[in-house]
Amino acid sequence: MSREIHQILSLIAGCCKNDRNSQRDLYHWLYDYAMKISYRYVSRTEEAEELVSESFIKLFKNINQFDGSRGGETEALLKGWFKRIVVNTCIDHLRRTHLKLVSQEISEESETFADKQESGIDKLMYEEIMEAVRKLTPVYRTVFNLFVIEGFSHEEISAQLNLSVGASKSNLSKARHTP
Repeated sequence: MSREIHQILSLIAGCCKNDRNSQRDLYHWLYDYAMKISYRYVSRTEEAEELVSESFIKLFKNINQFDGSRGGETEALLKGWFKRIVVNTCIDHLRRTHLKLVSQEISEESETFADKQESGIDKLMYEEIMEAVRKLTPVYRTVFNLFVIEGFSHEEISAQLNLSVGASKSNLSKARHTP
């Protein structure tokens, strides 16, 4: 759901003032987007919801640092900024759990988290890709997400996950070749 610039700026201004209505509206607007991102890193809905909640707390706490004046579309800038918060929250969580999460049963629950503006074909392709990604081990899944989906370099992944660059490349290669 696309929003006009003045609506977004109004939500941001309200959140900067700790206005609960603005926070609620921003939460409802970005919730599915955040779930879709966090669900790429963890496969249990409860865990993804917890990470999204933690991400929103960080968003509201730091909303006054958002710089929507850098040029470009305000909605895209805000979503990009929030995406970075969600991804970092997921990485921090995986670090805390030492990337040794037991692989979870694959679930069809991600269907509910598709962006509302996606077409049926986009949603179907996304679901097929995510089903394959969720079959990966937590380490392979994380490296795959960071490299392929988030666009991190192997050097950045290495620094984020405390792996060697070679291990990052190896994990990506194994993730791509896992049936």
